[in-house]
Amino acid sequence: MRHQLRLWTVLICCIILPGLAFSQNTIISGTVTDRSGHPVAGASIVIRPSTRGTFSDIEGKFRIAAAPGATIAIGSVGFVTQTILVGNTTEFNIRLEEDISRLDEVVVTGLATSIKRRNLSNAVATLSAKELAGIAPAQTFDAALEGKIPGAYTNANSGAPGGGISVKLRGVTSVYGNTQPLYVLDGVFVDNTATSAGINVITGALPGGAPTSNQDNPSSRIADLRPEDIESIEILKGASAAAVYGSRAAAGVIIITTKKGKEGNTKTSVSQDLGFVKVRKLLGVRTFNADRAASLSRDSATSAGLRQAFTTAQSAGKIYDYEKEIYGNTGFARNTVLSVSGGTARTGVYFSAAQKDEGGIVKNTGYRNSSLRLNVDHHLTDNIRIGISTNYINSSADRGISGNDNHGVSLGIALSSTPSFAELHPNSLGVYPNNPFAASNPLQTVALMQNNESVNRFITGISLDAQLQKSTRSFTRLVARGGFDFYHLGTSVLFPATLQFQAVNKGTSVQGATRNLSTNYILSLVNTLTPSDKLSLTTSAGLTQETGDYNNLLNIATQLIPGQSNVDQASALNAAQLRTKYQNEGIFIQEEASINDAITVTGGLRLDRSSNNGDVAKYYIYPKGGLSLNLTKMGLVKEGFINNIKLRAAYGQANNVPAYGSKFTSLSISNITGNSGVIVTPQEGTGDIRPERQAEFETGVDLSVLKGRLSFVLTWYNKTIDDFLMQSALPSSSGFTSKWVNAGNLRNRGVELGLNARPVQTRNITWNTSVNFWLNRSLVTKLTIPSVPQGSFGYVLGSYQIQEGKSATQILGLNGTGVGKLGDAEPTFQMNTYNEITFFDHLSLRFLLHWKQGGQNVNLTSLQNDFGGTSADYDQVTNKLNVPDGVYRIMQVGSDAHMFVQNSGYLRLREVGLYYSFTRLPVSYVKGLRVGVSLNNFLTITKYKAYDPEVSNFGTGFSSGVDVDPYPASKRGTFHIAIDF
Repeated sequence: MRHQLRLWTVLICCIILPGLAFSQNTIISGTVTDRSGHPVAGASIVIRPSTRGTFSDIEGKFRIAAAPGATIAIGSVGFVTQTILVGNTTEFNIRLEEDISRLDEVVVTGLATSIKRRNLSNAVATLSAKELAGIAPAQTFDAALEGKIPGAYTNANSGAPGGGISVKLRGVTSVYGNTQPLYVLDGVFVDNTATSAGINVITGALPGGAPTSNQDNPSSRIADLRPEDIESIEILKGASAAAVYGSRAAAGVIIITTKKGKEGNTKTSVSQDLGFVKVRKLLGVRTFNADRAASLSRDSATSAGLRQAFTTAQSAGKIYDYEKEIYGNTGFARNTVLSVSGGTARTGVYFSAAQKDEGGIVKNTGYRNSSLRLNVDHHLTDNIRIGISTNYINSSADRGISGNDNHGVSLGIALSSTPSFAELHPNSLGVYPNNPFAASNPLQTVALMQNNESVNRFITGISLDAQLQKSTRSFTRLVARGGFDFYHLGTSVLFPATLQFQAVNKGTSVQGATRNLSTNYILSLVNTLTPSDKLSLTTSAGLTQETGDYNNLLNIATQLIPGQSNVDQASALNAAQLRTKYQNEGIFIQEEASINDAITVTGGLRLDRSSNNGDVAKYYIYPKGGLSLNLTKMGLVKEGFINNIKLRAAYGQANNVPAYGSKFTSLSISNITGNSGVIVTPQEGTGDIRPERQAEFETGVDLSVLKGRLSFVLTWYNKTIDDFLMQSALPSSSGFTSKWVNAGNLRNRGVELGLNARPVQTRNITWNTSVNFWLNRSLVTKLTIPSVPQGSFGYVLGSYQIQEGKSATQILGLNGTGVGKLGDAEPTFQMNTYNEITFFDHLSLRFLLHWKQGGQNVNLTSLQNDFGGTSADYDQVTNKLNVPDGVYRIMQVGSDAHMFVQNSGYLRLREVGLYYSFTRLPVSYVKGLRVGVSLNNFLTITKYKAYDPEVSNFGTGFSSGVDVDPYPASKRGTFHIAIDF
């Protein structure tokens, strides 16, 4: 009986006491606003030191239960976190100040952990939604990154619609391996492969008949993403930060977080952009007269015919500017976005539907992107939260034909030899004449050819955050994240038989189909232990896996039946297929210690293995570590004029796996006396191939003064790449021509300096500004294979070359006395500044300036025009030989390549926008109205003598900065209107 009485007493206490404890709590309510009194929706309200909390609704209001004496922290992205002590007051009005120095910004420190910037041991760059797409939106996501990432060197492969940007973080991370950062979208590793459409079949840019080439300038698949859906971006530039992401992160990591629904009333936004797209710059054309026309040929009879052709055309008023006619189209641009967000205390939902449609500066080119996104976050219980982020994308890019060409058919190459008195227009029956000066009639090519990339893509990420254990001093979480990225890319290249240069092939159709599936997951246990109020330990450990399955098939048909594009309607058909697969696996463990919120120590190990390594079972070990000392929090520097000063240092290692198939000697199909057989390919496999190992040490200081209105960030880094991968030539006696080898080591050193400030803050005017400065220097410290030209077109015109003791990005070429250094693709330095000036809390002027000082390109566009006798300055005489400048430049070919290696520096007003926000409207159901105008890439100051200094004929690899008649760069002007309901 007594035992039962004790049991009932215990049960009653278990039921009643929690209720009594809860009854001691007080309901706290309030409103969160910004400095101007506007409500801050989605602000987090958390009871410390627990993780229990809520969010402010669309009107900035919140309610939460808290015990008297509790501390509540109120924070939001872009604002300084404030704390309040619960006492007798139950109603609070919290006004958040903008975090100019970004000290309270939360950044990633691991696959499942994060930390405030004030305690971070390495440099991490961030971009907000406003900085990414709120000034003057670019056509694609990758173009929106240009000039905005400190420490990055970006180049547009081409100006063709649909994107295609090369991003290199902190210098050269590989010569022939991956040079591009890993993109992580809501936990999903996003594929960024650039897939050739088979244009090389037409252009012959790569001799030998190969169907594909790195000179085909396809778009990069990261361009598919919609900037409007993105909440924030973090750029992990150094190995110390990126190491935990494994073998795909050697070139850095760009972490993309999309928008989520917050607790509160449903918010619906509709925005419409309307604008135009025009060519940024034209080179101009040569002004001909009868004598100049005659000089296009050395044959007397031909010269006489040219003189007569010019005279006839001049008399008929048929002198044309074909460059302007082809590249001078004005494209209409529109962009429509609908978004709906909201939620309850347990569920948040964000949905968006968007469509963009832009015409190109060349007729029959353009870009279209349609997107649907649904993000759902739901608390199954108080301890279990799940999230799903899913995105469907359909895009279509008509990219035209441009770039290097050995058959004379791309637009720029054909124009380079076509004088203004040639007649290329169709007759009354629509029939185009042949171009007597080139292999193709570019007007006919524009009108009749097709080069389309069409994408259907699904990206889905799933996350689980479950609290497994919780006490007053410790809590443990299971964090699981993963997802897949699947796309089908259809490429369609059609050159009908009626084209001038299809007289032999009688029409060419290249139909491509690419299926790519990438998956990844992370399973991690995270324990946070707080032995005392002055010490916090966060331990995380887990497993990761990434897989990739890429399958590209090209069907190449010639001798087409007139009017047909199907490859089965052709007399000749060939096929080419590329299939690659990989699986990477990793194990990681990381420990983070925070002492008195002033000293942060981080250490970790990552073990990686990959199916691309020579030894697929071997785990390679990559350590990382960091130390952050906040001198103001430690009490060594008293707060006053200086309100925050931090010293930091970090070290980390990462790896870059070998190229797919480099460890194998492959076989190819051959016909042997009518029977199918195989032959050994000329590339020998390297069975012991190792991954490239990157090690980086960085150190710096962060300083904030004047109550956070002015802050500085200084970082110095030293990055080494050991065992970088290259292809080595083999003696013919070996039976092979080349093999992949771990060829040597190189080093990058650099400095990054950032400044954030609010120079003006009055009742009516606020000016926020950020200025960034960065530079990088590379050095090849070891090379175990003979040094030969890499990329470009050899010493005659200027070429990259890896040499021990030299810069990894040097350009060598003929200098009049032999072979010497003519330049370096690496800029001397870069700077950017982002500014936002707000007047009366309604009118906002925003602009981004980007300065690239120095760095050289190999400019062959101007040389092509010289060869064709059409350069605008061909007849000027400014040289020492007193001959036309065009003639003089041609005379240098084969003796001196200096004039082809040109300074590619510039000062560019990348984006400028003027916006006005209406907050008081006559109808209650409209919560806000914003209108604005913007200009993108409208002003560039440069001495570079081609269409754009940002160019890369060879795509995203090592040898960027080669200029061969690309699709010219565009500028755009846009009108914006957005309505919130």
